[in-house]
Amino acid sequence: MYLKSLELQGFKSFPDRTTIRFSDGMTAIVGPNGSGKSNISDAIRWVLGEQSTRSLRGAKMEDVVFGGTSRRSPMGAAQVTLILDNSAGQFPVEAAEVMVTRKYYRSGESEYFLNRKRVRLRDIREVFMDTGLGRDGYSIIGQGRIDEILAVKSTDRREVFEEAAGVTRFRTRKEEAERKLEQTADNLVRIRDIWNELDARSGPLEKQAESAKKFLKLRDELRVREVSLWMDTLDGMKDARDAAEQARQEAEHKLETVRETQREQYAHAEQLAEQMRQSDVRAEQLQAQLSAAEETTADLSRRVAVLTESRRNAEENIGLAKGQLEAQREQNEALEQQMQARKTRLEELTEQIERRMTALNTRQQQTAALEERVQREQKRAEQLREQAERSSEQLFTAQAEARAAQLQLEALEGRSRSVGDDVRTAQGRTEREQLAQSNMQQAIDALREEIHAAEAEHSRAQQDTQQTAGQLEEARRTHAALTAALTDSRNRVRMLTELQRDYEGFSRAVRLVMGQAKNGALRGVRGPLSSLLHVSDTYVMAVETALGAAASNIVVETAEDGKRAIQLLRKKDGGRATFLPMDTIRPQSLRESGLERCRGFCGVASDLVDCEADYRDIVDNALGRTVVAENLDAALAISKQYRNRFRIVTLDGQLIHAGGSMTGGSAGRSSGILSRANQLEQLQKKAREQEETLASLTARGRQLAEDAAQAERRTAQCAAVLTEKRQQLAALSAQAEQHQLLLNSVREAEQQFRAEQNDAEQRRTQLRQQIERFEQRTAELARERQQAQQTQQQAEEQAQHAAEQLAEQNRRTAEEHTALVQAQTEHASAGQALEELRGMAESARLAAEDHRRRMNEYEQTIRQADEERGRLEKRGEENRTHTEELRRQLQQCGQQRIQLEQSKTETEKQARHIANELVALERSHAQAEAAAQQLRREEQQILDKMWESYELTPTAARPIVQPFDSRQTEEKRTGELRRAIRALGAVNLSAVEEYAEVSERLTFLTEQKNDLEQAENELRGIIAQLTEQMKETFAASFAQLNQYFGETFREIFGGGSAELALEDESDILGCGIEIRVTPPGKTLKTLSLLSGGEKAFVAIALYFAILKVRPTPFCVLDEIEAALDDVNVTRFAQYLQRLSDRTQFIVITHRRGTMEEADMLYGVTMQERGVSRLLMLNIADVEREMKMELT
Repeated sequence: MYLKSLELQGFKSFPDRTTIRFSDGMTAIVGPNGSGKSNISDAIRWVLGEQSTRSLRGAKMEDVVFGGTSRRSPMGAAQVTLILDNSAGQFPVEAAEVMVTRKYYRSGESEYFLNRKRVRLRDIREVFMDTGLGRDGYSIIGQGRIDEILAVKSTDRREVFEEAAGVTRFRTRKEEAERKLEQTADNLVRIRDIWNELDARSGPLEKQAESAKKFLKLRDELRVREVSLWMDTLDGMKDARDAAEQARQEAEHKLETVRETQREQYAHAEQLAEQMRQSDVRAEQLQAQLSAAEETTADLSRRVAVLTESRRNAEENIGLAKGQLEAQREQNEALEQQMQARKTRLEELTEQIERRMTALNTRQQQTAALEERVQREQKRAEQLREQAERSSEQLFTAQAEARAAQLQLEALEGRSRSVGDDVRTAQGRTEREQLAQSNMQQAIDALREEIHAAEAEHSRAQQDTQQTAGQLEEARRTHAALTAALTDSRNRVRMLTELQRDYEGFSRAVRLVMGQAKNGALRGVRGPLSSLLHVSDTYVMAVETALGAAASNIVVETAEDGKRAIQLLRKKDGGRATFLPMDTIRPQSLRESGLERCRGFCGVASDLVDCEADYRDIVDNALGRTVVAENLDAALAISKQYRNRFRIVTLDGQLIHAGGSMTGGSAGRSSGILSRANQLEQLQKKAREQEETLASLTARGRQLAEDAAQAERRTAQCAAVLTEKRQQLAALSAQAEQHQLLLNSVREAEQQFRAEQNDAEQRRTQLRQQIERFEQRTAELARERQQAQQTQQQAEEQAQHAAEQLAEQNRRTAEEHTALVQAQTEHASAGQALEELRGMAESARLAAEDHRRRMNEYEQTIRQADEERGRLEKRGEENRTHTEELRRQLQQCGQQRIQLEQSKTETEKQARHIANELVALERSHAQAEAAAQQLRREEQQILDKMWESYELTPTAARPIVQPFDSRQTEEKRTGELRRAIRALGAVNLSAVEEYAEVSERLTFLTEQKNDLEQAENELRGIIAQLTEQMKETFAASFAQLNQYFGETFREIFGGGSAELALEDESDILGCGIEIRVTPPGKTLKTLSLLSGGEKAFVAIALYFAILKVRPTPFCVLDEIEAALDDVNVTRFAQYLQRLSDRTQFIVITHRRGTMEEADMLYGVTMQERGVSRLLMLNIADVEREMKMELT
């Protein structure tokens, strides 16, 4: 039998499922400090049922659950499973293995399992009782336990010895038997009290039962005679009742007919009112639809206005483009005219050139002959002439080019003036449109600021609404909670009031006396003493304890009043009560000096009680010689100081009687009559405060509701203003966008005009520069020609005579040639100008096409705007038609309501007329009803008497009726019977049944009392038997343990002596156990003189001796050798190894000597902070492998 395995999951530093398997022999668990080694011994202790968190090294049981690390979250439960070998059958479980599991949830629930079946903690403890594994066992020994076995008192170390002696099971059975004996004794006391009470009631009840039987016989005869008289009277009243009933029914029928007519009128009026309400609802719906339709019409009108503005802008843009096209057309016409003039001039020059070429050819033919004759003589003159001709040609060419450039410059200046006008016109319009756009933007910005302000105001209103709504909701929740609390307070006040009114908590006699006093049967009764006092909460418990049963004593005005009350209790058999006559009770006082200086003195009880002046003597009589102290220590000190001459009661209800006897213990608070009165007063005060708070909260809720409604109205107004502003912004933004398009087109036209103006200016500059160059060239050519002419003139003068004819001819030829060259030059210039004009015409054509394209776009915009406006106007017309239809329906609804109101007025008038008629009929019906009611009342009085007296109805009474000859004789006999019944006095009708019940209960309780007395005797015998058995077992085991302790001590210490001694051998089961040791070479009187190592060795020797007497299945030793030196550690480990053949040892250690003797090593590490891991090394297997390798 040994521990096979231990499985942990979620326990302390073992979050993961960890299984530790043990073999027989010695297992050592090692590891650094803080790695979690001791958590393994805690797990074994915990799974075996340990409930002390201090023993588990924690503050609360929740600390055994893995609490999480920086990388792991906390777990919700801890579970440990222990598996023990039970092949020898040592445990009372029919299985080869015993599996014990304990699971604890972080929420506080705990579960125990035995072989996977859920059991109680008690079942677990019973399984391990007397095995050393129990709650007081010695299977788990820690360093603290080593110190504790020597440090505690001799009486406190008995648990270990009893567990080792095997008497724990007997002690448990004995304690169970003693608890049963105590319960039996309590039951017997209660049964005897009840038996005595029933026995005392049996005699009086027997007499009352005889009186009750006589009373029942007389009552039965009286019943028959009274019922017969009553039934005879009822039969005589039947005819008169039937006639009155017939008259009443006729009046009721007429009344019902008129009422039905009235109800029909009222129903018709209600229908008309309902129709009027429906008409009003319809009118409201139509009005809402009309408002929506009008809003839609306004929106359509705004959109049409925007489209109209867009169309107008497009038309203006088209007009502008047409103006530009017109200007372009005029420019094109001017260019065309110039081009036509150039073409005409070119044609003229072409004809002129052809004519001059023809003439020049003719002259050249005529002069050919002359040139041949004078060629030689005029060679020089010819050369000079040719030079002069070249100069002239160059001059004519330069002059022609200058004239052409001048013509182009004049044309460009004319175009520049036209374009400048266009630029100034476009610039003026751009400035106007920019000003309009700026005004629009300012209006938009102003409107946006207004919208921003409106949004801010709307947001504030919404916040106010939400805040007010939140406050209102919070006020409602508070109101609901306070209402619930007030209801609870009222219910508790009602309950306590009813308890106080019914004198709940008082005896039956007190309740009977107070009931009779309330009914007026007793005079001079003031009430129970406790109901006439008022005590603060601080002293309630003390005063209630001091009064005791006197709290129920009844205060009466005189002794005669008390006497009458006692006689009433005797007559009613209502029990006993104590009465305090105000005219005879005298006060008592405490004449002791120096009490107020005593520590813990609170005052004399009578001084701490408030009451009316009339009751002060009675209060002083009951409490005048009772002192109230703060606590029992103070009370004992005061009682001792004054030699127990008076009573002392503490604030928590402990009582020291005069003479020194003490009464005390636990007592429930707020359970007494005085506490109930104080509680009722506090609850009433609390209820009043809650009512005031609730009223204040209700008023605040109404104010918050009004504030919330006002905030909602303000929010709605802000939303309406914001919507209107946004609509205005949308319309103005659309208008601004259209205007921006117009402004962009105007700017584009202006830019085109300026570009054209800049091109013309550049061309004019170029032409002016070209003209200046032509003029300079012409001047140079003129000078060159002049020089050539002068030289030619000299040559001609020399050859004048020789070539006059040829010169004349050449002159003419030269003139013709000059004219030809001039015409050709002019023709070339005209062609170049024509090409330039054609380029300008092409540019004008492209500009015109761009204007036409934009005009087409504007026309497309106009068409789309017209189409959209047409659709909107159509929708607007439909909406106006719908609006008119709604107005018409609204008007019809109003007319219909007027008609319904007229009909309702007429119906109500008829209903009032019927009501007047109904009043007269109700008067008649009331008279008939009164007559019938009077007869019914008389009949009902008889029926009530019959029912109240005998609980009979006429049908049930009919069989009882007996005929009689004379009513007078019958009434006389009835009177005699009543007098005879009165002569019996108060009769307890339930006495017969009570007597039978009491007799039956008395017989049953007698049997129960006899059974309990027999059970009590049997339990006493069992306890005595168990006590003797425990003494014998403990004595035998103690002697053996003493022997083993001495032997083990000498073996470990190497000498010396040790023994265990009982302090009182006559009380072997209750006395303390002394440990006496003498180490080698020392003489010691007390254990306290031992060193730390010696104390540890003594305790280890004791535990080893216990293991020899009663070995446990396993033993866990948690660093118990920590105080030993290395030599003693080795000795300790070797001794463990010798004992390991009978007991499995699991040693948690840091010492090398212990590790070397172990058969198996487990290493505990904490690689991850806060999480323990296990490493295993089976030393026996390693040794076997090493031996095999050596062999």
